[in-house]
Amino acid sequence: MKDIALTDPDIDRVIEMAWEDRTPFEAIFRQFGLRESDVIKLMRRELKPSSWRMWRARVQGRDTKHQAKSAVDDARFKSSLQRKITGNTISKRR
Repeated sequence: MKDIALTDPDIDRVIEMAWEDRTPFEAIFRQFGLRESDVIKLMRRELKPSSWRMWRARVQGRDTKHQAKSAVDDARFKSSLQRKITGNTISKRR
């Protein structure tokens, strides 16, 4: 990995983002400056061997982990019943 100093909370967040199916490696790069190979090295270092193998099998060949290959755009499904969040308060349905 490059000379990027990550705090423990940053490492936890990178691991969380790497496990998420719809979070591409490009998003991790934009936020933390880690390329896909750096994320792989971090995951290998931080996870138990069995968790590493499970993650690697899950990520390999998954199009949603690469923005260029993914058919998923920024539009996410949002239920019409989902509450609107404004500031720190949740507005009531009417």
